[in-house]
Amino acid sequence: MAQRRAKRWKLISWNVNGLRAAWKKGFAASLQRLDADVACIQETKLPLAEGAEVFARIAGYESFWAHCAAKKGYSGVGVYTRTPPLSVRYGIGEARFDREGRVIEMDFGDFLLFNVYFPNGQTGPERLQYKLDFYEAFFAYADACRRRSRRVIVGGDFNTAHNEIDLANPKANEHYSGFLRVERDWLDRIVARGWVDTFRRLHPDAVQYSWWTYRFRARERNIGWRIDYFFVSRELFEDGLVQEAFIDPTVAGSDHCPVGLVLAF
Repeated sequence: MAQRRAKRWKLISWNVNGLRAAWKKGFAASLQRLDADVACIQETKLPLAEGAEVFARIAGYESFWAHCAAKKGYSGVGVYTRTPPLSVRYGIGEARFDREGRVIEMDFGDFLLFNVYFPNGQTGPERLQYKLDFYEAFFAYADACRRRSRRVIVGGDFNTAHNEIDLANPKANEHYSGFLRVERDWLDRIVARGWVDTFRRLHPDAVQYSWWTYRFRARERNIGWRIDYFFVSRELFEDGLVQEAFIDPTVAGSDHCPVGLVLAF
């Protein structure tokens, strides 16, 4: 009997910091060059009425959208996929978080994929607490999926650099949201619960970033942060399904660059 050929999946996550602006900078062509089977984008900043017509049609892909209902031109996520998902769910069932359009869940059979735009906590204590509450609620939901024997992948902008290797100036930023000990503790906690940072597992000593401020020529000088991730349930590593994880700083169009994950089932 002929052996079944493994299906290869190339997944991309990219915070586009406004899809309308990224579109004008060649987003559609960049997506084609990335050659992703599934591309998760964050911070689309699209109003509720936009997405389906203007930005949905890229050759070879169908798309799905979650918009922010709380504030115009804020947050929002989208997914472009070559393979139709078995099902799609928006949010995690908690209105406090779902109204900001931060989560799309897609069931591809072999795995569940979450595209997540985690909150930014830099505007003050209230939003920092919102961010920490979001971590708690989201990973409680994702852990429940794992308990149903599902392989789970979480891609997106986590808005936290985990360890000192993950940003250019750790000492100078240890009192700012994005590198606070309380935020980093959350990433420690999910790792202890069996979630794996795919890039760091495969490239333990690599100094690469996925976000740079637009100021001070930071990208040109490579003074950045690694805050965009693919975390997977450890079963994907135990089953030998993770082939590669990467960051592609050559792709312009946003203050973030794409990060990627390659799987074979």
